[in-house]
Amino acid sequence: MSHAVLTQQPTERPPRFKFSRAAYEQMARMGLFEGKRVELIEGEIVEMSPIGPKHFASSNKAQRLFTERYGSRYLVRYQGPLSLGSSEPEPDIAVVEGDDETYADHHPTTALLVVEFSDASLEYDRREKLSLYAKAGIPEYWIVNLQANTLEVYREPIPDAELPFGYGYRVRMLMNTHEQIAPLFAPDQPVAVREMIVEAKRRTP
Repeated sequence: MSHAVLTQQPTERPPRFKFSRAAYEQMARMGLFEGKRVELIEGEIVEMSPIGPKHFASSNKAQRLFTERYGSRYLVRYQGPLSLGSSEPEPDIAVVEGDDETYADHHPTTALLVVEFSDASLEYDRREKLSLYAKAGIPEYWIVNLQANTLEVYREPIPDAELPFGYGYRVRMLMNTHEQIAPLFAPDQPVAVREMIVEAKRRTP
């Protein structure tokens, strides 16, 4: 008796719905994302990872640091939307030109520097987010790697067919906690990597 061998055929990627920024913002106003952390990435609504204690503590500390150091000349936005073509990401920190009144009726369409604090989302931030920011022409992107307590610095956006949205960065630098780095927009005002990372205090028994 012969037996037929069933082989599983490769399946295509399920269709995904595309949304404009206007439709996405209307859905948000209607409360469709209540209780969820989402952002619009190239027309697709993506649910973001929950913010862990170290992520929040570190990004909160860095936001205060950036505001103190650069806030007299630039606006430091904390988890605020950027309008980038068909995307509306909400980076942990974005340094932009202008002031709060400048963005009373629209979100910034670019940034001098974007910073993401990454734990569970590390690979996503290294690929999709990196490619998105490079495509938008953002000159500098930092990833605070909370797994390794390091800072990844990306500069000079260029076309890169291997990344999701066809763009990447020419320059990549890896900084440790004992090192410091100055953003391109303020070369005379460096920050230390350790100033952006909060370590949990040991609890006494």
